[in-house]
Amino acid sequence: MLVSNGTNLKHFVMVGFPGLSSAYFGPVSVLLLFVFLAIIVGNAFTVAVIYLIKSLHKPTYIIFVNLAMTDIIFAIVTLPKVISRYWWDDTLTLFGTCFTQMYFVHSMGSITSLILLLMALDRFIAVWFPLRYPTVVNNRSISIACFLCWCLTFIRMVGVVSHALTLPYCGIHGNIIPHCYCDHLSITQLGCGNEVKYVKVVSLGIALFGLLMPLAFIIFSYFSVIVAVIKMSQAESRYRVLSTCAPQIFITCLYYVPRCFVYIAHNLGLKIGQEIQVVIVMLYSFVPAIVNPLIYCFKTKDIKDALSQSDTAP
Repeated sequence: MLVSNGTNLKHFVMVGFPGLSSAYFGPVSVLLLFVFLAIIVGNAFTVAVIYLIKSLHKPTYIIFVNLAMTDIIFAIVTLPKVISRYWWDDTLTLFGTCFTQMYFVHSMGSITSLILLLMALDRFIAVWFPLRYPTVVNNRSISIACFLCWCLTFIRMVGVVSHALTLPYCGIHGNIIPHCYCDHLSITQLGCGNEVKYVKVVSLGIALFGLLMPLAFIIFSYFSVIVAVIKMSQAESRYRVLSTCAPQIFITCLYYVPRCFVYIAHNLGLKIGQEIQVVIVMLYSFVPAIVNPLIYCFKTKDIKDALSQSDTAP
């Protein structure tokens, strides 16, 4: 286990939902278990369907698979611990385990952001450059792009976590994390020394770049798509493009709007109760992961047609 000089904390105490009465521990743990199962089953089904049905081996569905994988990993990394916290009152998290969880939490968030960017780019090229789409956006190019999203993010997050590990965690500020999982802000605010503010500022800059840079292009891309739809003369073409992009815009808003609100509120000094903040974070962390399979799998025409054909096949 890596620790920096001056660190004497062996574990952190996970609060979960601050202020939650013990009378609700059982129902909350059951609810979180259902959330966990819904995410795992729904996204695993999406991955399996796209993998097994060859007609779905297309760039768009490769992106869907990568998005589903980030949701599965995020759920596996976070939910079992918070479920055990309320099921068995298991509040302790080892020092190294907490940093490992932080690494994957922020990695999956960043990768999801980049995957949503690829999704927007896919629609942008399909609408504005339909003749060049087959040559520019193909299975090979999208697979390479997704691979780079994962690899570059994992490398970048090693630096973020290593920087947080340089802080001494001496116990002056306690070892309580008022959250349902370990994240950078919750951990570094327990650090000691003069470098805490610097570590937070560097991490914030990296987080905002990883959040706002993809968001800026996503907004530009979908705005361009809407402009292109308005210019279309055929109602059928407009409906087809909007039916493809509308779910993606919905998921993007569901992912980004609460996240941006929390970041802006925190940095502008707006007072948000810890309980409300944790609930908001949990909603934008897990609701999209539950909704994604419903939108990208069960509401996608190609997948529905492929499933219906497999059901009727002899």
